[in-house]
Amino acid sequence: MAADAYNLENIPGVGPTTAEKLREAGYESVEKIAQASTTELYETAEIGEATARKMIKWCTSQVSPDSSASAEAPVTIQEDNPSMTARRMDIEDIPGVGPAIAEKLRDAGYLTVESIATTLPSALAEAAEIGETTAKKMIKWCRDQADIGGFKTGTDVFEQRLKVKKLKTLVPEVDELLGGGFETQAITEMYGEFGSGKSQIVHQMAVNVQLPEELGGLGGSVIYVDTENTFRPERIEQMVKGLEVEDADPKEFLKNIHVARAQTSDHQMLLIETSRELAKELKDAGKPVKLVIVDSLTSLFRSEYAGRGTLAERQQKLNRHMHDIFKLCDEYNAIGLVTNQVQSNPAVFFGDPTKPIGGNIVGHTATFRVYLRKSKGGKRIFKLVDSPNLPEGEATFLVEEGGLRSC
Repeated sequence: MAADAYNLENIPGVGPTTAEKLREAGYESVEKIAQASTTELYETAEIGEATARKMIKWCTSQVSPDSSASAEAPVTIQEDNPSMTARRMDIEDIPGVGPAIAEKLRDAGYLTVESIATTLPSALAEAAEIGETTAKKMIKWCRDQADIGGFKTGTDVFEQRLKVKKLKTLVPEVDELLGGGFETQAITEMYGEFGSGKSQIVHQMAVNVQLPEELGGLGGSVIYVDTENTFRPERIEQMVKGLEVEDADPKEFLKNIHVARAQTSDHQMLLIETSRELAKELKDAGKPVKLVIVDSLTSLFRSEYAGRGTLAERQQKLNRHMHDIFKLCDEYNAIGLVTNQVQSNPAVFFGDPTKPIGGNIVGHTATFRVYLRKSKGGKRIFKLVDSPNLPEGEATFLVEEGGLRSC
C-alpha cells in the first residue's frame, strides 16, 4: 500500500483527537510525520516520546518499506542525506540505529548527535554494546552532520567567539578584572581557604545568571552539584532581595536552580554525565542551562583517594570529570564554575604556601583560575591567577547579607 493512500488514523495508536492535533500542526500525511523529529512530534501531539518514535518508525517504513530494520540488527553506517542538520536530528536518525540501541545510548547519557560526535569510540561501544569499529563509524557520521572536529580558520573561531556571553558579578572591580564577567564556553576554577568566599560567589552567580542580559545576567537556569552540603536556599532568598529588582520573587529563582547532592566521587561524575538530559529538557522548556556549578570539585576525590598509590587513578578520573563539565558548557554555551580546596606547601618558606588540590590536571583544564583569600575588615581578595587572554590582577569585595558588594 502506497504511503499516500494512508490517512493519519491508519497509523497504529492514532485516534481522531491525536490526528486532529497533528493536522493542525501541519502534519497532514504519513510522509510529513516520517520526516519529523521525535521532539517536534511528541510536543505537537501531546504524546509520549516513545510513542512518537514508534509513529515515526512506522511512517518511515511505509514511505521506504525496504529501509525498515530490526532493532537488534547489526548496525551499519552509510552515507545519509547531507541536507539533514544536527539541530533537527534525533539519535534514531543515525543510519542503522534502532529503538533498542537508541535507548541504551540515552540511558548512558548520549541524548544528541553532538554528544555522540564528541565521545570516545571505546565509551560509545560500551554504552551501546556494539563493536568499536561500528562506534567509530557512528562517531564519524555524527561529526560530519554536526560539522565539528575539523580545522577552522582564525576568522571562523573569531565568529564562534562572538557567541560567548559574560555573566556579571555586579561588583564593578571584579567584573573589570574578568573582562566583563564570567565567560561562557569555559571553566572558571576558584580556590581558597575556608571562609574565603567561594560558596558565596557561586550562590550569587546562581542568582545573577537568571537576570536578563540588560541587568548583567543570561536569562538561564542553573545545574548545581553540591559535594559539601553548602547549598542554602535561604542564602539565595537573601541575595534575590539584595538585588532590589522589581518583582523579583525568590521562589521563582529557586525553581530554576537544580541541585543534586553528590555522595561519592563516582556519583559526582555520574551527575554531570546524566545532567545532559536535564539540560535538554530545560532548553526545550525555554530556560536553557547557562551555569554549571560544582562546589567543590575535589572534596570527594580528596577523601576517597588518599596516599600516593591512588594518585594516578584520582587524577585520571578528575581529568575525565573536568572534560565532561567542559563539553556540557560548550554544548549549551554555559559557564562552568567550580570551587577547589587548597593545601599548604611545607617547602615554601617565603610567600604564600597555599596551593590548590588537583595539580596540573585541574590547572590545565580550567580556562580561568581565581585565588580567593580573606583580608582585613571582612574584605575578600579576588585574584585572577591564570587566563588565556587577560592579565593577572586583584580586586576586593565584601560579602554582606544582600550578597556581594564593592568595598
